[in-house]
Amino acid sequence: MQNKEKNYLFLILVHLLLGVVIYAAPFVAKLYGYFILFGGVYFVVKTRNRNNEVLLAAAYIVGSEVFLRMTGGNPNHEFSKYGVILFLSMGMYYSGFSKNAVPYWIFLILLVPGIIIGTQTLNLTTVDIRKTILFNVSGPICLGFAALYCYNRKIRIEEVNNLLLVMGLPIVSCMMYLTLFTPDLKEALGGTGSNALTSGGFGPNQVATALGLGMFIFFSRIILASRTKLFFAINLFLVLNITYRGLITFSRGGMITGFVMILILLAYLYKISKYRGKVKLNYLVVLIAITMSAIWVYTESQTGGLIGKRYNNQDALGRTKKSRFTGREEIAANEINAFIANPFFGIGVAKGTEYRLEQTGDVVASHNEITRMLAEHGSLGVAMLLILFFTPIFLYLDNKQNIYLFCFLLFWLLTINHAAMRTAAPSFVYALSLLKVRFQDEEPSVHRE
Repeated sequence: MQNKEKNYLFLILVHLLLGVVIYAAPFVAKLYGYFILFGGVYFVVKTRNRNNEVLLAAAYIVGSEVFLRMTGGNPNHEFSKYGVILFLSMGMYYSGFSKNAVPYWIFLILLVPGIIIGTQTLNLTTVDIRKTILFNVSGPICLGFAALYCYNRKIRIEEVNNLLLVMGLPIVSCMMYLTLFTPDLKEALGGTGSNALTSGGFGPNQVATALGLGMFIFFSRIILASRTKLFFAINLFLVLNITYRGLITFSRGGMITGFVMILILLAYLYKISKYRGKVKLNYLVVLIAITMSAIWVYTESQTGGLIGKRYNNQDALGRTKKSRFTGREEIAANEINAFIANPFFGIGVAKGTEYRLEQTGDVVASHNEITRMLAEHGSLGVAMLLILFFTPIFLYLDNKQNIYLFCFLLFWLLTINHAAMRTAAPSFVYALSLLKVRFQDEEPSVHRE
């Protein structure tokens, strides 16, 4: 066995073991969280970011976020977002940033009016204004800092693949933890709604988001980083297990997002590959389609057909549910109405929840970052969304070797539609679409036996 295979197998086994240890001794999760923070700072200071080490530190903290929240290992609920901001600020200190990253300075500045309005409009007697506003803008601020660091930063495709691996390793630990935590499905499943018992006792939406991202990461490694049969077998094993764990959370958004990313990656690789690459991709697509179909059939049998009903928007009796998005469309409509009523500067950061309480009598948090930005920032929110969406596409014109660009952009866009920016993942992954990627070879290699 070659050194690369040994190292890869070692990393996977260590993170599988970590999932077992934290399940058996929950206090280890807290130690793990602090180790990520202080170990990352030491790593960056020691290397002085000579090879973009801050991206590795940030990627690991992003991959571990949901696992740490699930197991109580986060020193702070927003630990990962602040960690990403810290690491990438250190990166800018050591390595600077592009002077052309003006769109993201504008993006950060445009957040300010909404923050000021929020301090004036929030109910002083019912909320801690500082904490509430920070909670609501930590995601956009994290995105802004990540974008400033990544904007047109040159990086090799091998380094991007390593970044994705580092992000995926804690998801492997999460997968292992879920395997041990989840009770017998006959006991856990009582319907077709999102299930906390199969999600580590935590929010299924965030867990499925992490697992969907992990599914994509190890799928991409099957295609681009499996140069031996052992690598291929390890990555396929991880994809299938992560997919199964993600499906039985019964939360659809994260898993659908992961599948869309896979389809986009395959389409892009097929487009840029030469004849031999396309032939290899054809074989791989058939093999993976068969194995993924087998996982779906297995999940259907394990859930007694409930997973199929879930994705068909049916209840356990097969009746179509009234709401396809579990009532989130009503929240989005409320926020659009708030935007129409306050089109210039919006209702202010964090005011959305209070606005819904005033309008409907319900206290419900938004899951959609797009409508939330429209409601809370008004026309400035429109400008911010246009900056975020079109800047990576503009950079693509001179950055066509970033084969993941549209995958990353779509992960951000789809995730903020069902999970807002409650985790650091959409912010950081979005920023990776801004990297200027280059290949050593003329075209990317696919799996080689």
